[in-house]
Amino acid sequence: MIDTPSYADALRILGCKDGRLVKVVGFASAAERTGWALAGGGRLAAGLADMRDGIVRYGKETVRRMPELKSGVDRHTRTQRLAAAHAVIVVSAYFEALGEAKLPFTLERLDRGGKISHGVPTPERFARLVAELLLERLPTPEPHVPYAETRRAVERAFLHMSEALAGYVGGLSIWDELSVDDQLLLPRMLAEGPPAHALRVYDEYYRSLALDSHEFGVRSLVTEKPPPGTALSRVAWLLAELAPPRVGDRPVIHLARMAANALDQPLLVAGKLPEDVTLPLLGEGYLTPRCRVAELTRDAAPAERAWWEDRRLLPDPEAFLVGHLTSLRATRAPLLVLGEPGSGKTKLTEVLAARLARSEFLPMRVELGGVGARAGVTEQVEQALKGVLDEQVGYADLVAAGDGAMPVILLDGLDELLQGGVNRFDYLEHVREFQAREAGLGRPVAVIVTSRTVVADRIRYPEGLLALQLQPFDDDQVRQWLDIWDQANRSLLARRDLKPLPAQAALVHGDMARQPLLLLLLALYDAGGNALQRDHGPLGRARLYEVLLRDYTERETGGARRVAIDQELVLLGTAALSMLARGRQVLTDEALERDLPALCHGGEDDPGDEGERIDWVRKATERFFFVRRNGHAFLHSTFGEFLVAWLTVYALRDLDRRRRLAGDEPLALVQAVDDDLLYAVTSHSCLAERGPTVGFILELLGEVPAAVRERCVTLLAGLLRRSLHEHPRRHFTGFVPVRHTVPRRLAAYSANLTLLIVAASDQPVSVSSLLAGPDPLERWSALTHLWKGNLGHEGWSGLLTALSAHRVIDGGTEDVLLGAKDDAGGGHGMGDVVVAVATGHTPRHRRLLDLLLRALGEGRGLPYRDRVRILEELVRTAAVRSPALHQALGAMWTEDGTGHGEHAELRPLLRAVLADPVDRMGAWNALVKAGVPEMALWEIQQSTS
Repeated sequence: MIDTPSYADALRILGCKDGRLVKVVGFASAAERTGWALAGGGRLAAGLADMRDGIVRYGKETVRRMPELKSGVDRHTRTQRLAAAHAVIVVSAYFEALGEAKLPFTLERLDRGGKISHGVPTPERFARLVAELLLERLPTPEPHVPYAETRRAVERAFLHMSEALAGYVGGLSIWDELSVDDQLLLPRMLAEGPPAHALRVYDEYYRSLALDSHEFGVRSLVTEKPPPGTALSRVAWLLAELAPPRVGDRPVIHLARMAANALDQPLLVAGKLPEDVTLPLLGEGYLTPRCRVAELTRDAAPAERAWWEDRRLLPDPEAFLVGHLTSLRATRAPLLVLGEPGSGKTKLTEVLAARLARSEFLPMRVELGGVGARAGVTEQVEQALKGVLDEQVGYADLVAAGDGAMPVILLDGLDELLQGGVNRFDYLEHVREFQAREAGLGRPVAVIVTSRTVVADRIRYPEGLLALQLQPFDDDQVRQWLDIWDQANRSLLARRDLKPLPAQAALVHGDMARQPLLLLLLALYDAGGNALQRDHGPLGRARLYEVLLRDYTERETGGARRVAIDQELVLLGTAALSMLARGRQVLTDEALERDLPALCHGGEDDPGDEGERIDWVRKATERFFFVRRNGHAFLHSTFGEFLVAWLTVYALRDLDRRRRLAGDEPLALVQAVDDDLLYAVTSHSCLAERGPTVGFILELLGEVPAAVRERCVTLLAGLLRRSLHEHPRRHFTGFVPVRHTVPRRLAAYSANLTLLIVAASDQPVSVSSLLAGPDPLERWSALTHLWKGNLGHEGWSGLLTALSAHRVIDGGTEDVLLGAKDDAGGGHGMGDVVVAVATGHTPRHRRLLDLLLRALGEGRGLPYRDRVRILEELVRTAAVRSPALHQALGAMWTEDGTGHGEHAELRPLLRAVLADPVDRMGAWNALVKAGVPEMALWEIQQSTS
């Protein structure tokens, strides 16, 4: 939860001039710090009756003066004053109800009871009462919370006030004057009378505030479903209701606002667009997404789709966005926006920035994939500003030039930092620290961060973090968007006797039609010849990408043959592979000039003369699929992921083709298989670094004939067995996007061969058949150790997720089965099984690892000290380092507390885990996420020496 204002805070924020009221609150505050005597309790003349009159009078005055309090101040000050005004009406409503309540005494009578009762002076009791009534933090309306829930929170605050008053009365001399019946009934009378009446008074006050302050009205709108709209148009309308558009900005601010206004650009700003279609403008074709909202706690699992099913669906996301930006929470913690690839996260930031550009906010978009991954937030913003304004502008200077406009920083693509080889799991904490620092300097700032949902489990969430998840289109939204597409393209398509894609033809494709990007791609593909309207069968995502790329290339090249189209796809795939190897989504001209010919020109030097040299950069990036973004990037990252998958399957089929061409020639039987292209494609990075890439590979291999897949499995198994042996000479040696060590490349190659074997196989594959020969599990153990030690965090964790495996015992012989399904039909990610079994050293150690897994499942039945001994033997004897180990240590740290000597038994184990140099940072991050405080880890590490 965020810190909300108390009544005392509200008086300070609103500049209350009621001297007696300020004096009472000041006394209570001082008494909390120093005690009532030093705070001047003996000289305090005010009582409950006087305090009640002053509080009710000031509440009515605040509501009356609300227009005056809001005018002439900046956005953040107005937000603070609104929150303060709400705190004032909450307390005022209670005291108004208290004065009219039917109680066995009056407030004046309470004030006259000055006799000490139960040994505690009345002024000290009064100080405690005032502290509980006026110094406690109070509920405040928030855009993700329905008004009914806010009202219940206010009711709980009223009940707390009544409990405090009951305790106060019970310690006064007047208590002894009450009848026994009155003494028994008083707590109930205070709990049922004033709170119920106060809620009715609060409702009236709130309605008055909402009439004068549109921010409160916006938060009420969040619970209502609005009419359909496009491009967050209601955001602009709601913002205009809050404050008039800004005019007369300084030149640099004007440039920043103009740069953010992208509504008149096409829905996709790409390279060369198809000539026979028109893309709707962003301001016309962007539909407000459906969203679920949740406040993330330690137990939250936002990376899991099932977890979101129970979260609140926002009826009005636009009102929520405006309400959030005008709330206290906006400047104290970032808003995290999660979504699937193609769900519209980037477009949301573009449209929101455009809508904010003409308001009292100052939007700044930062594409995290195009700035320094290790840079601080301020530096990243300044790098983005330089790219937009074409000049170096300091963040503080820009904010100062904004003359009170509140900055809103839109950080797009946190997943690019998490998947780019830079471990920024604590990035959101740095963002929050940045916000706190800026607020301390008088420059409060709101921040919105976007990321793919799938990597949300790699993020550490600061307290109070609010998250949105973008939901797929529903059927009505699909129809609405296709109506927009129809209006833009009906006349153009009619020239070729074609029709725009109807909704019924699109909805056949299920989830694909409900993701904004994929729906656009479906419409683009159908515009080539109404193929989707003729063929009513569902289309897979990989198939859509391939036919779209082929269709566009064929139209651009005047009906080129398949070989020429394959060459174009190889070119694009090489660019995508170069991005994957570098861990970046943007390539420079120099990188493209070096990498493209190295793989696309047969691995040889260009034999042509200088006048006939190919312009590789133009050849690749002039296509529709590329955009200019401080370099060259794909229209969407999923294009790159698909192209890497396509190029991998192309290299695999090329391997099979070459082996078949060799036939049964005598020399072919003894010569090695020519795997040079496959090695060049798969030896730089683990394909599982990007989860969608593995999914695309599975889908593409599903279209390969079974006989071809069977031959490929045989070839790949042979390559895997020889993958770590010396190869005398290879082609494509010039393709080196990143210079890795030989073990690193061999680890990537062997891991990818294993992935491809399992993906191409119709049945689960046993390690004993895959690594035929003596001691297959020892060889498997050596391979997995190689992978873990060389693939890096992203490659190894991706492999754990992508490759299912579990141990089996057949006829007393132990084996590992890859690609097996569980009883529900899903695969077990390698996870702990690969770490605990596949890399499991000797049979004795594997038995201990099995014991660990069983201990995790049945830990409540095992004594704490026994579990510690099991972990100690696993850590020290078997050198186990696995996700299960980290989770067990975190769970036991939480369980330990003070009952077992302040974690004394766990500290040596944690010290041993942190001392492992192989993946100290990964272990540190995993332990923190498992529940071990970072400060404790720091102390343990410092004590190592």
